[in-house]
This record gives sequence, C-alpha cells and structure tokens, in this order.
Amino acid sequence: MKKKYLILLVMLGMFANAQINRFFYDYKYVADSTNRAEVKSDIMLLDIDKSGSKYYSREKFVADSTTKADIAKQMKGGFGGSINIKKNIKPGTIFSSVTKKYPEYNISFSEKVGNTTYKITEDQKPEWKILPEKEKIGEYNTQKATTNYGGRSWIAWFTTDIPIQDGPYKFCGLPGLIVKIEDTKGYHIMTLIGNKKTEAVSEEALQIPGLTMVGIGGKEIEVNKKQFKKAWKDYLTDPTKDMKQTMSTLPAGAVINMKNQDGKSIDMNEMYRNIEKRAKEDIAKNNNKIEPDLYK
Repeated sequence: MKKKYLILLVMLGMFANAQINRFFYDYKYVADSTNRAEVKSDIMLLDIDKSGSKYYSREKFVADSTTKADIAKQMKGGFGGSINIKKNIKPGTIFSSVTKKYPEYNISFSEKVGNTTYKITEDQKPEWKILPEKEKIGEYNTQKATTNYGGRSWIAWFTTDIPIQDGPYKFCGLPGLIVKIEDTKGYHIMTLIGNKKTEAVSEEALQIPGLTMVGIGGKEIEVNKKQFKKAWKDYLTDPTKDMKQTMSTLPAGAVINMKNQDGKSIDMNEMYRNIEKRAKEDIAKNNNKIEPDLYK
C-alpha cells in the first residue's frame, strides 16, 4: 500500500501545472478472424493526470471534434434550417474508450453500439504473473508479465522506468507502465511509440448546447455487463432500433438531409435499410473483439 501511494506522489509531481502526460500506442489488430492477413491499425492515446487516465482513439477524437464544430456552425441560424451530416469524415475505427480512476484504478469501459454509447463499470481487474524475462523495447528496459483477461491470454512487457501502474485498454496493476501487450494468438497488439506533455481538453467544452445526438454531443448510458450484453444482442437483431428512437427525439423543424453515394436524396426508410445492411456487413467483418467474453 505504501508503494502505491509513493508512486502517486511521483505522479503528482509529473502532472503539475494542469498538464496531462499523453502516451501514444500503435494498436494493430485483426478485426476478422477469418481474414488474418488483413491487419488494421489505429493510434490510441492514453492520457494520464493525477486523477486517472483515459484510453481512446486519436482518429475518432479528431473526427468527432471536426463533426461537432461543423454542426455548431450550421446551428447558428437556428433549427429552421437543415443539418447536413457529412459522409466523408473519417469516423475512426475504434469507438470504445477506457477510463481509470486513481488511486484504486476503478475501471469503466465505454462502447458504442449503433447510435448509443454505453458505459460499463468493470468489476474485474487483470491478475498478473510477473516473470523473470527482460527485454529492451525501444528505449525502455522492460520485464515480462502474463494474464488471462476478457477471454484471451495476454503477454505484457512493462517498464519501471516510468513508475505508473497503468497501460492501454483495461490493463493496469503492474509495477510500471505497460510498453507492449499482445494476446497469445497475435490478434491484438498494443505498443508504446511515444509520449509528450500537453494541455488537458475538457469534454464539456466539446458538447454542443441544445443538441442531444449520441456520438455528437450525446451522453453515455450507464449499464452493467448483463444489460450491455442484452443491448448488444438487441443490436444484432435490429441495428436501426436506437437510431429510430434518436430521430424521434429531434426538435420540431430539424431536417436531416441524407444522400446516397450519387448525391441523390433518400427517404428515411431507404436510409434505415441501407444502415441495417451496412451494420450487418460490419458485424460480420468485425467478429474478433479484443474482449470476446463481453459480447457473448
């Protein structure tokens, strides 16, 4: 216990002047287990300050910020006009994020299912076995550790050079920062590629007043694992259910202009059919979740 709080005191010194320490991870993963040759990649951010950490996709953060700014400009004339949802903005491939609260390292996981983002409080933490093997990864001296978590077996390499008991995704609790971690099948690999100090960004500052659309200034719905699994199964049955409910809550006078790839307007029913088709294709191609136990 004394060691934990000694590390926290070191961290407090690192995070003076209202800055965060941002660690960049290269996340390589096989989304479709039937097509192992196709390896996808995303740059993930692990932002750490004295209160905790947040792990999320850099690409999705940039895309969401761009979308919110674009909609805010369109809203200046009021809802009498129309809101054009641009289709050419890269959404980011990883929609989930993980938040940890210090000093107990309480973990919450946020995952987007359809048009709804769910926040699940994690009731399990990785249980590590630290091994004697050591390895130089980049500029860091690391040591090996293993764990079984979320339906996969994992191998991690951590460094005591950075005395933070944290790492990418839900992984934490080792005597130093996790530099690299991968499952034993090589489907999911997260590797530290850099870090820097930067100013913290307030999520509240990115919210658009008066507009509640999930994924565009919307709020997360807090659920337990059982409730999340039900929501996931419901989505598999009808991928458009939540979107229909969201559309029904828009203020009177709001107009959503949807166009196909040829630039022609489409009606809502056609839009729902297209969304359902794309969603089922996407589900089929993304069958290799990082934490398979959560989607059973």
